[in-house]
Amino acid sequence: MMQKALSISRHINAPRSVVYRALLDPRAIAKWKVPDGMSCQVHAFDAHEGGSFRISLTYDVPTGTGKTTAHTDTYRGRFVKLVPDQQVIEVDEFETADPALQGEMTITITLADADGGTELLATHDGLPRGVSPTDNETGWRMALAKLAALVEAR
Repeated sequence: MMQKALSISRHINAPRSVVYRALLDPRAIAKWKVPDGMSCQVHAFDAHEGGSFRISLTYDVPTGTGKTTAHTDTYRGRFVKLVPDQQVIEVDEFETADPALQGEMTITITLADADGGTELLATHDGLPRGVSPTDNETGWRMALAKLAALVEAR
């Protein structure tokens, strides 16, 4: 049983083209697409429709419980749709033996011009039942704050 979709919007003071590039740049991904208290390692990243990726998030302090190993969440996925400067749709799945954490999740990020910058809407659909919706939302808010800081600094 999957949970209902989570949608979060964030205004970013940078042009859509700059934000879009940060969504598909593995060096940028390693900096922003990670909650506070974790580090991100991009193992593979092929940014085109049909291209795949594999990413690990590791807790800085070994008290966090990982989904893949004791302290790490590793997920793999593929890009379903890429519309330059407008939209990224990807399907992700945790590497885990736990049935409560298995299943494909669809993440859709849509960009629109707004107030001299970009309005980003992130929708996370199909969250596995073993993932806390509150933790997921908190993690996304942290990541999007890092994305904004990264692209606004340019």
